Amino acid sequence: MSRPIPSLLEMIAELVALPSMSSVSPRFDTGNRLVCERMAQWLEPLGFQVELQPVGQDRDKVNLIARRGNGNGGLVLSGHTDTVPFDASRWNSDPFVLTQREGRLYGLGATDMKAFLAMAVEAAYLSQEARLQAPLVILATADEESSMQGARALLADQRRLGRWAVIGEPTCGVPVRAHKGILMEAIRLVGSPGHSSDPAGGRNALDGMVMLMQDLMQWRDELAHSHRHEDFPVPHPTLNLGRIEGGDNPNRICPACELHIDLRTTPGLGLAEARQTLHQRLRQVATKLDLEISFQALFEGIEAMETSPESALVRACEQLTGQQASAVDFGTEGPFLTALGMETVIMGPGDISVAHQPDEFIALASLNPGMDQLQALIQQFCIDPPDPRR
Repeated sequence: MSRPIPSLLEMIAELVALPSMSSVSPRFDTGNRLVCERMAQWLEPLGFQVELQPVGQDRDKVNLIARRGNGNGGLVLSGHTDTVPFDASRWNSDPFVLTQREGRLYGLGATDMKAFLAMAVEAAYLSQEARLQAPLVILATADEESSMQGARALLADQRRLGRWAVIGEPTCGVPVRAHKGILMEAIRLVGSPGHSSDPAGGRNALDGMVMLMQDLMQWRDELAHSHRHEDFPVPHPTLNLGRIEGGDNPNRICPACELHIDLRTTPGLGLAEARQTLHQRLRQVATKLDLEISFQALFEGIEAMETSPESALVRACEQLTGQQASAVDFGTEGPFLTALGMETVIMGPGDISVAHQPDEFIALASLNPGMDQLQALIQQFCIDPPDPRR
C-alpha cells in the first residue's frame, strides 16, 4: 500500500515553506490558512474529520480541528501554526527552505513549532490501522505568537476537544505541567504644565510616576513573599518596569507620563485579581498627588497554568521521558485548553532558546524520540485509554 502522505521530513519542509507569520504589526502579518489547508490535505486521507474554524474577521486566520474516533475523552495533540517575523539578513540560509547541516534542520518555525505539527500528522499515520477506543484530535491554532486569538476562539465557542492535551512547544522533550501567567499594562499619569522655575505652577506627572514606581516595587516585594511557588525557576511573580516616556523639555513641568509594565503571575494569582489590586493601589497614589491616572491593557493576558502532578497524563509523560514534570516562566496556550476541561502538558522536541532567533533549528536526533513519545501517548490515551471515571 502506497504512503498517502509525504515523509516526515518532507512535511516539515512543506510547512516551513509556507509563510505564516503573526504580528501586532499588519505589515508583518501573513495569516496561517495555507498551513492549515496543507495539514487538512494530509489528515483527511487518514480518516480525520477536518474543520477550519474562522478566527476573527480575517479569512486568512483559522484553527484546524481534525478528529478521528468518537466519544468525549481522548487525546489532543496541539500546536500553533504561526511564527514570529524575521530578519533575513541575519540568517545563513533561506528561512523558508528547510536546510539540513551538521545534524540540524534549519528553517523559520522549525522548532517553534512546525516540526511538532508534522510529527503529530506522522503519528496519526502510524496509528491509522489501530482501532481507537477514544478520539485522537490534532489541533493547529492561529496567532499564538501575537494575540492568542486562535486559542481565544476555541474558548469563546466552548469547543469540547478531548480530556487530555499535549502542546508540543519546544521543551527538549521534558514534560512541563505549569507555567506563569502574563499581564502587560500601560499606566498613564496626567498633570499640568508650567515653567520649571516655579514647581508650584504645574503638576509634574514625571514626579508622580516616580512615586508610582516606588509603590510598584513595594508591591513586587510583597508578591514575592505572598505567592511563592517553588516549582518555578523564579519561584514568585515578577514585575518588570519595561518602558517610560514623559515630558518634552527640561525647563517645562512634565504634563504627562506613561509607564509600561510586565507582570508574570504564579498559579493562584489570577489576572483579574492582579489587575484589580494594581489599579486600586496606583489610583490611591495618584489621588494623593492630584494627578489623573488611566490604564490600558497592552495584551489581553494569559492566565497561569498548573496541571496536577497526579494527572494520568503527567504521570505518563514522566514515565515516557524518565523526567519529572517541571514548571517554566514562559506562557503557552495551555490555560485556554485547561479552561476547556483538558488536563494539559507542554512537551515537544526542540529547544526554546533557539526559538525566535536567526538560524532557528531543530536537531534531527530529537525527532525519533519525539515520535516514540507521541505514539506511546496515542496508544495509552486513544487505543487503550484509562477508565474515563478516574
